[in-house]
Amino acid sequence: MLKLTRLSFVFRAHFSTQLRQVAASNGPVPVVTCKRQQFNLYQNDVPAKPERLKFGTIPLASDGWRHRMSNGDYFIIHPAQTAHEAYGLSERTFQQLGMCDTLVDNLKQQHIFSPTHYQAEGIQAVFNGGHMLLAAETGCGKTYTYLLPVIEQMLRRKLLEKEREFNSPIMLIITPGRELAQQIGRVAEQLGEGLNVKVRVVLGGRTKQQMLNPSFEDIDILVASFGAISKLVTSGIYRMEAVRFVVLDEADTLLDDSFNEKLLHLMRRFPFHKNHLQDLGEHIQGTQLILAAATMPSNMDELLSKLVDKATIEQVTSPNLHRLMGHVTQRFMRVRKMDRPQILLDLVQRDAKRNVPTIIFSNKTPACDFVSLFLNDHGCRCVNLNGDMMLKLRLGQFEKFQQAEVNVLSTTDVASRGLNTIRAAHVINFDFPLYTADYIHRVGRIGRIGSRSDCLVTNLITSQAEILAVQRLEHSARTTNVLGNVDANVKGIIRRTIAKHHPPGDPNLKA
Repeated sequence: MLKLTRLSFVFRAHFSTQLRQVAASNGPVPVVTCKRQQFNLYQNDVPAKPERLKFGTIPLASDGWRHRMSNGDYFIIHPAQTAHEAYGLSERTFQQLGMCDTLVDNLKQQHIFSPTHYQAEGIQAVFNGGHMLLAAETGCGKTYTYLLPVIEQMLRRKLLEKEREFNSPIMLIITPGRELAQQIGRVAEQLGEGLNVKVRVVLGGRTKQQMLNPSFEDIDILVASFGAISKLVTSGIYRMEAVRFVVLDEADTLLDDSFNEKLLHLMRRFPFHKNHLQDLGEHIQGTQLILAAATMPSNMDELLSKLVDKATIEQVTSPNLHRLMGHVTQRFMRVRKMDRPQILLDLVQRDAKRNVPTIIFSNKTPACDFVSLFLNDHGCRCVNLNGDMMLKLRLGQFEKFQQAEVNVLSTTDVASRGLNTIRAAHVINFDFPLYTADYIHRVGRIGRIGSRSDCLVTNLITSQAEILAVQRLEHSARTTNVLGNVDANVKGIIRRTIAKHHPPGDPNLKA
């Protein structure tokens, strides 16, 4: 135990010294600083044409991490801008973008007074009426970007006043996870306050109960996790004839091979080939498709072509898409696997003293469970959230963290997609993600619009596979290039990898 505590102390001392030096320095602005200072990089040393520097062409601090003696090494990626610079407020107001006074007042109640540049562009594009792909980094407010213009159009075109059957929404929002559906539902309710907008959230986990004892009511906006809505629509409990707007939130995940076939079956119910602004007949109406995503699979065009004509899709893409968050400090620590629990405990105890809300990510449920049990056993109150939990245990776990009942959340990637956690200030990757898309989403839980300015990511690196993933991130930081190999379709990656190494007819390929 003495050895482990000493290791944590050494890390802490090195980090504190470097960060103090950076803060006090009037010299060159750091981009990457390292334990081995010969690998330090400053802004005036960044290559003039970094796009020409392919992976493997420049020295990295993590190059030596495959050696067993590299334990204790680290490097830090420093912020290059502030959150305000990263997101930037538009000169246009919400009123100038066409929002009614009540919507603007409801935004002010949520302490939102001005749109960002991205929101202003996206809102106008949604108003234009074509199919939309909103592609932007996590935390930049994509949910408001599509909800505001859709609610405004509902009011302008008096869609709320038209008679519809029960359980016949005007807007359908589909998410890959339950917690995200709940979050979007709350945002929709807040925006619709005083406007007679009726919002319903449908979650998986109790679908059979809903099918046996369904409720019937007026619904304007239906927010649902995909697993639940696909069954409830098929069974006829929810009717899709009046839907004029369909949103796929976290579209990259929904278009993953995990959902693809069933999602396409559900989407065939909507006439996406028509412009939704046109009433094509008394009983025929077009539907506008809106996709929101923070990472884009490499085969996104192929996937979208199965839903709509690609030529009809307007893209609003942020310049920060697929880039490391430029306003968040990110540190990478080379450690032994057996040392991780003590280092984690040291980090969490330090956060507790400074009242820093922390999210700890693990790759699989057993590790997530271990982290929660270990921290609670050592006096650090922690809640656990993973996709294998029973619904009645899972519901409310994230809310305990959101409402500050606890300051530590141990979770898997079930909490990395879309959840708005502006109170979180520290993300710890107890297990480092092997896919760049997962890293982007995890880091995106902090540094969001409204988050505190001193957010931090700490990555514990142990395995050879993790080192390769880290090297690609370090290369991107040193060359200021977009991140390569950003592909959220994990099942597709695995399928293609198997096919590459085991061609059809290979006797080693299992059915």
